[in-house]
Amino acid sequence: MAVYKRTYHGYDGPLTDGRWRFLVLPRYTFEEMRKNKKLFNFFMASFAWPVIAMFLIYLNHNASLLRLFKLTSSQVLNIDSRFFLMFLGIQSMLGFFIAAFAGPSLIAPDLANNALPLYLARPFSRTEYVLGKAAVLIIMLSMMTWVPGLILFLLESNLSGMNWMWINIRVVAGIFFGAWVWILVLTSMCLAFSAWVRWKHLGSVAIFASFFAAAAFGNASNLILNTHWGSLLDISHSVGTIWIWLFDEDLHSGAGAVFFSVSRTGVTPTWACAGALIALCAFCMYMLNKKIRGTEVVQ
Repeated sequence: MAVYKRTYHGYDGPLTDGRWRFLVLPRYTFEEMRKNKKLFNFFMASFAWPVIAMFLIYLNHNASLLRLFKLTSSQVLNIDSRFFLMFLGIQSMLGFFIAAFAGPSLIAPDLANNALPLYLARPFSRTEYVLGKAAVLIIMLSMMTWVPGLILFLLESNLSGMNWMWINIRVVAGIFFGAWVWILVLTSMCLAFSAWVRWKHLGSVAIFASFFAAAAFGNASNLILNTHWGSLLDISHSVGTIWIWLFDEDLHSGAGAVFFSVSRTGVTPTWACAGALIALCAFCMYMLNKKIRGTEVVQ
């Protein structure tokens, strides 16, 4: 715009509250993701299993439909903690694919185009920038995991009565905290890879490789050294172990999905798995902090 026209004026509209300023980033990021039809369609398809689970719960309490299909309630599905553990495992596995493809494109374009100085030159801190980028994955993964999980729990509680709800009240903590363990670990890793691997396709490959290569190395360590501590390198194993403790399930029942299966040979302590995941998140935040700078010094 030419200066001599004198038509430029500053923004005089409403200002976003400073506490929620970081939500500006996910708002525009979601708009860009919506244009990616493959990613958007996969995200919408991930809600098929919650809908199926909701139908199974309803079918389990509908006598007329059971008679129509010549079934009994025990033949349909037993709605217990193992059912919700399986639900969380499947949805978290789908969330892994969503994060692996969407996560690498969160920070990498800003670093590749030197856009960070434009963000940080405004009243926008590094912490708010990271929170804004992390909110994208946190919101998407929450909508896929603990939000529908709690809705299913409330549906079953409404149909089975208050007695069932109090007997299975630990399932609520398992769904909520179990999902957040996975969300925080996956979000930390995706942001770190997005900051260090500027080519998003290579970043997706790196995220897949970090899970499967670490699991393979951990299993090899167990076989060679005749121990079970190598399983701490397997991220999905550590998450699955914590889930089993949260849901108060038998170790041999697994963790709901193949991706989060727990080995029956050798018991890795829950505290050790929690410590390994905390160390992983701390390392990812350290690596992310090395990259999120307003200026870059090139030697």
